[in-house]
Amino acid sequence: MELLLTRKENKILSILADERRLLQIHAENMEEDPRTAVVGDIYVGKVRNVVKNINAAFVEFAKGQMGYLSLGEKVSPIHTAGGRTDDGRVLIGDEIIVQVKREALKTKPPALTGAIDLTGRYVVLTVGKSGCNVSKKIKDKEKRTYLLELLGEYQQEGFLLIARTNSAGASEETLRREIAGLLRRYEAICKDGMHKVPFSCLEQALPAYLADIRDGYAAEVERIVTDDPEIYGQVSGYLTENDPGQIEKLALWDPAHGKLDAVYNVTKTLEHAMMPKVWLKSGAYLVIQPTEALVSIDVNTGKAISKKKDVQKTFYKINVEAAREIAAQLRLRNLSGIILVDFIDMESEQDQKSLLELLRQEVRKDQVQTTVDGMNTALTGNDYQWTLGTGGLPVLKRNKKNPQTTTPAPSRAMPPGAKNMPCNVNVHRAAQVTNWDAR
Repeated sequence: MELLLTRKENKILSILADERRLLQIHAENMEEDPRTAVVGDIYVGKVRNVVKNINAAFVEFAKGQMGYLSLGEKVSPIHTAGGRTDDGRVLIGDEIIVQVKREALKTKPPALTGAIDLTGRYVVLTVGKSGCNVSKKIKDKEKRTYLLELLGEYQQEGFLLIARTNSAGASEETLRREIAGLLRRYEAICKDGMHKVPFSCLEQALPAYLADIRDGYAAEVERIVTDDPEIYGQVSGYLTENDPGQIEKLALWDPAHGKLDAVYNVTKTLEHAMMPKVWLKSGAYLVIQPTEALVSIDVNTGKAISKKKDVQKTFYKINVEAAREIAAQLRLRNLSGIILVDFIDMESEQDQKSLLELLRQEVRKDQVQTTVDGMNTALTGNDYQWTLGTGGLPVLKRNKKNPQTTTPAPSRAMPPGAKNMPCNVNVHRAAQVTNWDAR
């Protein structure tokens, strides 16, 4: 794999590519209003309002920029010298240290938190929680035990240390140096924040393209390529200071090979990622429609209509092709939250299970945690039965013959006129900011 760094208009794009197919795109807007919140930035904010019925406070963290702070968090924000320090309550007029955890979305203001997160290449320090943990992607039991014991030596009340996936290949000396550095960073932020006036930025998040390198790409990819001499110099300086072992992977694009944008179809890929319809090689297509509540993905046969008698086999092949493309599109478009996938209906329960397992395998390739909850037809039994509901739509109702049943399981009894069970799959993908489309 390769990590591509290039400029497009006023953005720096960070692109993960595998055999010239673009898997993931992040961006950094270089001409943003300096007041614009960036996830990870830490400020001294001033509480302007407390709304009890939603258990939240509105905090002005930058001049003229308001953020939403949930008061339901167990972690109380740190009060600076300009505010109260007697208890953990948040009141109007308080000056507190907050971190941006989500950028503004449409009408929603940026989300803030008092639980400060400091991310290193190998370890994450979270303030407000206690204990140690290891990335779920590290499967080796001996390695997990070793990392937990190492982190445990630095365990303090109110600090959670998490070993990232990258930590599996790091030396003990490297890990200890980074943990000590994270603790010093936090102490410096608190000390500095105590004497800063409101709206002061205590720490800025790394630029997106450098964060991508820090977060593991430099270890994962074979090459880091840029066609911009300025970016080349910045990345070279960052690697020299933070990860000198990876600097040999850095290369400046040779214009003799053509334009990087054209060779890797960057512009074309971005344009297609903005469109709701995604065509598959079979002639079928996906319709991807993000809403405020969820992301809907519909699989349609399109031109992939088989004249053969075994249409179920055709449906299965289309669904398999769609599952692979859906996993890729979730990553490329950085779609998160609740995702409802409506596959083509299938009769075979075995085909449904195979499809579900395939989708799970495909989303595991994504660095962002993605969970496939299951298919609504994976359940069996006679406890629930399909009936026609309002507007003639099929719904599940409890079978009165089994009133004691607590586990919902649809029977194979189908609504009148229905031929196949609907194959709807629920997926949940964690949020990852710095997506090109979000900027």
